[in-house]
Amino acid sequence: MNNNVTTVGSNEYVFRKIGFASATCPPFLFKETISSYGSDWKRAYEFFNWVENEFQFKHNIDTYNRMIDVLGKFFEFELAWNLIDTMKLDKLNYPDHTTFRVMFKRYAAAHMVNEAISCFNQMGEFGLKDETSFTNLIDALCDYKHVIEAEELIMGKDSPFGINTKLYNIMMRGWLKMSWWGKCREFWESMEEKGIQRDLHSYSIYMDIVCKSGKPWKTVMLYKEMKKKEIQLDVVAYNTVIRAIGLSEGVDMSMRLYREMIELGCKPNIATYNTIIKLLCQSGRLRHAYAMLKQMPEKGCFPDVITYQCFFGTLEKPKEMLKLFDRMVESGVRPRMDTYVMLLRKFGRWGFLRPVFIVWKKMEEHGCSPDAFAYNALIDALIQKGEVDMAQKYDEEMLAQGLSAKPRKELGTKPLGVQSDDCQ
Repeated sequence: MNNNVTTVGSNEYVFRKIGFASATCPPFLFKETISSYGSDWKRAYEFFNWVENEFQFKHNIDTYNRMIDVLGKFFEFELAWNLIDTMKLDKLNYPDHTTFRVMFKRYAAAHMVNEAISCFNQMGEFGLKDETSFTNLIDALCDYKHVIEAEELIMGKDSPFGINTKLYNIMMRGWLKMSWWGKCREFWESMEEKGIQRDLHSYSIYMDIVCKSGKPWKTVMLYKEMKKKEIQLDVVAYNTVIRAIGLSEGVDMSMRLYREMIELGCKPNIATYNTIIKLLCQSGRLRHAYAMLKQMPEKGCFPDVITYQCFFGTLEKPKEMLKLFDRMVESGVRPRMDTYVMLLRKFGRWGFLRPVFIVWKKMEEHGCSPDAFAYNALIDALIQKGEVDMAQKYDEEMLAQGLSAKPRKELGTKPLGVQSDDCQ
């Protein structure tokens, strides 16, 4: 066996490799294994090479693209390009639009806009410098808030392709991410001025824009305009209108719209139920919210972590919250780190340490390492109850892991930096 296997990985890592390295093992399991090491590119890359060298596993386009994605996440673009060069030699796994969409996304995420554009310019040698690739480039730039540069590309005199509905929709979504409401409106209005057809997605995006900009009643007006134009709404559009009409006219109107979409043959999805449950919870109608929670599996739509967080944000009794938390876990819904943090902060704010430690223990049992936000929530709760020595212990544990501590006069700590709240 390759010596690097034992020096890099834990027992679990080696077990995974042995378990998946089989001639009869479907390729998607190899892809999933690479994904499972998405926070450690060296392990992922070692596994990628290991199964090929030791078991003669033939990588396919999906495993190549997934590995390129992991490498790009950690700015290992040279290695990513090496893989692309390898793919060029394999007619069955030649780089495709997905390969370069991944590259665009990772360059944009790293704020390497010039490199993303250069990548697009190189696509001629792969026979992929076409409108699809250009659209993918614009989409990636807008996703990571490089909307100004994206606008220059599609509106500039050297733009390789003409403007169309899809590009305008992408740009509006980009300005939405930036919360530049004026630019959103400018693009919306210019579509009509330039004779660019507004489609269902245009309306869905702009309805979301006006709702999030604090004008939910305008979303309802756009919905009525769509009905007048006989544009058939899909579930995404309905979800936006259900939220908007609930904010502007009350949750009963949301329920009426929910019934309308079902009657018209538009099947609600998890976001539909989460939107209505959140509106019911915010309106203090917990009994109705619980009734909808119970109905969801019967409707073929199972609650997710967002569903339960709608309740956690509203409930005011620790016992009821812990009971619902257990129900969530028992149903197979995995809590996210922000779920734990929400509960820790809420219990801590109320001054209840016992439920704080119950949640902390469950987090560890579920194999979720606490992040800076979780530690800070626990330490705040301890300090509030006068447990300074215990708070000091967790503060030191937190700092030993390189996480960012809040400045606290009780402990004399200083901030080290900002840490994300993702569960590793």
